[in-house]
Amino acid sequence: MSNSLSIHPRVLLLSGWARRLALLMAGLILFGIGVALMARSGMGLGPWEAFHQGLALHTGLEMGAVSIFVGMAVLLAWIPLRQWPGIGTVLNILTIGTATDMTLVLLPTPEHYAVRLLWMVVGLLLTGLGCGMYLSAKLGAGPRDGVMMGLHKRTGLSIRTIRTLIEVAVLVAGWLMGGQIGLGTVAFAFGIGPIVQPVMRWFGGLPSERGE
Repeated sequence: MSNSLSIHPRVLLLSGWARRLALLMAGLILFGIGVALMARSGMGLGPWEAFHQGLALHTGLEMGAVSIFVGMAVLLAWIPLRQWPGIGTVLNILTIGTATDMTLVLLPTPEHYAVRLLWMVVGLLLTGLGCGMYLSAKLGAGPRDGVMMGLHKRTGLSIRTIRTLIEVAVLVAGWLMGGQIGLGTVAFAFGIGPIVQPVMRWFGGLPSERGE
């Protein structure tokens, strides 16, 4: 019998966990880079990103740092909702904001409209790709997703309704504070789902279409 057939189950378990952790980290970093590209494009951000940018304008902090602090604050809302974080929750808070700030340092602000449009599109694609990857890792919900699930369980309202209410409230707050609202915001609203779903299928985060 080949030695390759006698791998200890613990080794297989470790390799599976390591793969999920790598998938999580790669996804979070790509998400942060995508957010930075959309921010530098000046063509609008997603609701939470616009909220973070608005707070950054009023606090003098970097956008990524605000993202980290907001994530920690949102995590406190898990306590009354009886939600429990995983390692993915903590890494979500720390990694996305850090990746965003590091990328913003490296990226200049483009002057030409074509370049700004390109950065918006690439940013949206990377954000969707990263989101699908870190969700597929299944190592813990992000702080905002945890609040959504907790409210769903407590109120009985549909996830779609709760998510919409949260996103609209955050978007309005971000706009009032000066966050970027524009073409990128519309593209994010309508484009993020169609990007995330096939990515999650590819990485095994969702069942294949045949299995549905």
